[in-house]
Amino acid sequence: MPKLKQGLIVAALVIALDQISKYIILQVFMWGDLLRVTVFFDLVRAHNTGAAFSLFANQPGWQQGFFIAVASIASVVIIYLLRRDTGSVLSKLALSLILGGALGNLIDRINHGYVVDFLSFHINSYYWPAFNIADSAITIGAVFLIWDSFKKP
Repeated sequence: MPKLKQGLIVAALVIALDQISKYIILQVFMWGDLLRVTVFFDLVRAHNTGAAFSLFANQPGWQQGFFIAVASIASVVIIYLLRRDTGSVLSKLALSLILGGALGNLIDRINHGYVVDFLSFHINSYYWPAFNIADSAITIGAVFLIWDSFKKP
């Protein structure tokens, strides 16, 4: 049970950072606003109704319920895995980051009907799709899981 508590604390920190940052963006920026920070990084206010990188964003609306269900089921599975208290410290951290990110974006989908994205990287006119702290936590968690899988016999 201590590992579950630690994992939930990590997930809660991710959710808090994610939601606070999104709240600030929603208060300061109007939809579509852009603030150039460096030659390769902007702060923006984007609304993503799709999945990662706006996949399925242009669909007629079925994706909203689908992504809420997927995030909810994934969260239950991750909590189950954290409760099992097996696996390495790195895999527990990875699952906790993914859980926090999934719940952070789930909160947005339920509260707004879209996910708030605001981090925008680019090279000249080539833009990476905007993302947020929850997306970053999910990506880092996935990389940690892959890395951890190579360490096992």
